Amino acid sequence: FLSLVAEFCCGFFLILILGNFWFLAVLYLLWLYLDWETPCAGGRRSQWVRGWTVWKYFREYFPIHLIKTSELNPNHNYLLGFHPHGVLVAGAFGNFCTDPPFKNLFPGLTPYLHIMPIWFGCPFFREYIMSAGMVSASKESVSHVLNNEGGGHASVIVIGGAEESLNAHPGSLTLNILKRKGFIKMALKHGAHLVPVFSFGENELFKQVANPKGSWLRNVQEKLQKIMGFALPLFHARGIFQYSFGLIPYRQPIHTVVGSPIPVKQNLNPTTEEIDQLHALYLQKLKKLFEEHKSNYGIPAHKSLIFE
Repeated sequence: FLSLVAEFCCGFFLILILGNFWFLAVLYLLWLYLDWETPCAGGRRSQWVRGWTVWKYFREYFPIHLIKTSELNPNHNYLLGFHPHGVLVAGAFGNFCTDPPFKNLFPGLTPYLHIMPIWFGCPFFREYIMSAGMVSASKESVSHVLNNEGGGHASVIVIGGAEESLNAHPGSLTLNILKRKGFIKMALKHGAHLVPVFSFGENELFKQVANPKGSWLRNVQEKLQKIMGFALPLFHARGIFQYSFGLIPYRQPIHTVVGSPIPVKQNLNPTTEEIDQLHALYLQKLKKLFEEHKSNYGIPAHKSLIFE
């Protein structure tokens, strides 16, 4: 959905340049230059946009549910690790970029969904995603959110990133996380409590062309990802009037379970050993969260998370 909106915005900008409204394009480019750092400085959210009625229907389509397992004290800042990425990241968008799911369950906390910086270079589209509460995934942006002295901020980071979308097959429980420790370091440097989040059903929304590791397709996808910065999974789902083929996601329920916070003491210069210890604890808590809730959402008892 976001990709389609981005394409529309880029097309509209191209029309302005080629048409008789080139002066509007020039004015917008000036605005873009002056406003370039905003995605790294907390963005520019709009409660009006976050509350659009269309998001209610978006959440109800699957449907999307947010499950609370523990209180999150708004006097602290939090770093929420979201898993898995899936193809659409529908659970992250529906729960953290629209109101009122998160606001009702965690009053006093403001969520910021961090996404790839490349999206904020898209004309007009950047204004929309910032209004929904999305900000850059850069270190500067995460630091800005977690530096809030009064607490009440929640950085939401999709830990597996674009690379993990290539594993987004129905039934897949593989997470790209073993080498991803940057979020741990950020939590330590800012004393932000870590919260594991697992979104059951995220990988069930699309069927992806088989791309096992080592296959020619996977090799091409991984090379393109390194060049462009984002992955290109080959996926399909249903159409508007038929269920055989199309790009509309399947109507599969998504249950995004927010775990208990892991208290983190601020450490401005954490050692590699300290980062590794907290990373290991985070993996342990994430696995525990999954095991405690998997039976509620149709995951067989013999299946467990696979960390790569």
